[in-house]
Amino acid sequence: MFKGQPKGLFALALANTGERFGYYTMIAVFALFLRANFGLDPGTAGLIYSSFLMLVYFLPLVGGILADKFGFGKMVTAGIIIMFFGYLLLSIPLGSGTMALIGMIAALLLIGFGTGLFKGNLQVMVGDLYNEPQFAAKRDAGFSLFYMAINIGALFAPTAAIKIREWAISLGFDGNAAYHFSFAVACVSLIVSIAIYYAFRSWFKHVEGGAKKDKKEEIVDTLTPEQTRKRMVALFLVFAVVIFFWMSFHQNGLTLTYFADEFTARSSEGIQSMAFNVWNLVAVIAIVYALFSIFDKETSGKGMYISLGVVIAAVAFLIWQYHRLSGPIEVSAPIFQHFNPFYVVALTPVSMAIFGSLAKKGKEPSAPRKIAYGMLVAAVAFGLMMFFSIGLPHPETVMGPDGQLVGKHVADVTPNLLISVYLILTFGELLLSPMGISFVSKVAPPKYKGMMMGMWFVATALGNFLVQVGGHLWGPLPLWAVWAVFLGVCVISAIFMFSMMKKLEDATR
Repeated sequence: MFKGQPKGLFALALANTGERFGYYTMIAVFALFLRANFGLDPGTAGLIYSSFLMLVYFLPLVGGILADKFGFGKMVTAGIIIMFFGYLLLSIPLGSGTMALIGMIAALLLIGFGTGLFKGNLQVMVGDLYNEPQFAAKRDAGFSLFYMAINIGALFAPTAAIKIREWAISLGFDGNAAYHFSFAVACVSLIVSIAIYYAFRSWFKHVEGGAKKDKKEEIVDTLTPEQTRKRMVALFLVFAVVIFFWMSFHQNGLTLTYFADEFTARSSEGIQSMAFNVWNLVAVIAIVYALFSIFDKETSGKGMYISLGVVIAAVAFLIWQYHRLSGPIEVSAPIFQHFNPFYVVALTPVSMAIFGSLAKKGKEPSAPRKIAYGMLVAAVAFGLMMFFSIGLPHPETVMGPDGQLVGKHVADVTPNLLISVYLILTFGELLLSPMGISFVSKVAPPKYKGMMMGMWFVATALGNFLVQVGGHLWGPLPLWAVWAVFLGVCVISAIFMFSMMKKLEDATR
């Protein structure tokens, strides 16, 4: 799985892991922070949340245009620095008044712009590592590994957000001020990120780009105007579909978190409770990867014994953890967000093995076809939510004793529902997101690579802006109808994608 990849992939992936850990630590509690700190209703909190997500994913277009002129490496470095100051401002507890709101908006603008310079351009650099003939066939696998690294950072983020907030409260800070300690984690993670970037820069410096290199690359762009047009049409068709995937998928930070907070049981016990400890999930991941190593024909005898030792140690750890259980544990709503990155990391080798086997048989689906399947899988997840929400009461918001709007806990649905839904959504994500990024890096005309990767993020931004739809539906509609909206969106998008399949696949030839 890791063999045959350019070593620059691992350096760039680790640099991205640090940045994503800080980002997802913030995102894990951001929607709840908006409601608790400013007393916002679900719709208004959803508007701010989705607008920030839109900003984060729209500005890579600007970053891509700047990088096409000045180079990808310079923009990545500038992005990390700008993000650092944004998170630093967000981590300062300014209260809940007008100044606090202004400070938060300023911080979000800095984070959004910094991410715009960093995120897309780093991914273009990853894609350019595969322009060399010896790596070309490894492109899809490389992006799957890169995507896995992103989710390693995201896996630990919810636990970090919750534990750091609890620690701040234990020091005497009130609940609202304690949220800012979670935001401060991102500052530290960005320092780690830039340290990794420069420590291993020699591995990928040749793809950082620059004004002189860009001019040289224009000479080797041998596409005809007709080929360029076909590729651009295919890209924009994909962009149109992914808007609606992200609109639905990123309900994980909004309505699915509201559901966890208001409808899901707040305690867990037995084996189920072990799923809420991130170290147990890490042990499961270790078992998965070690087993793949054991059954890999290229693994040496020594490597096989090491992998077997990892399996035994991880299983022993899980047994020890089970025997340490002592009654129910408290389940906090943000912790559910660690299941998606856990599944991504754990299932990536499974996904790569399946598609690797299909590729050897000449039956691997094209990237556009995988994207269409991803939409159908996401529809299944929301269908499950819809089915199990039938009969549940409308979502409600009530005024708490401190004068702030809070969700009213009205049901004790088993946590297994959200755990299962996140599993299904992750299958959809693995089919769509890394394959979509790989598709853009492969199909985009060379002179428009930065801009087209930016457009991928613009499509994601529009989808994230539409995330707020869930917040506005939360309350006016029966709960099952909220999920039915996203079910319908995913099914319609999949149908559209399949109807355009010939144009999409022709563009990759």
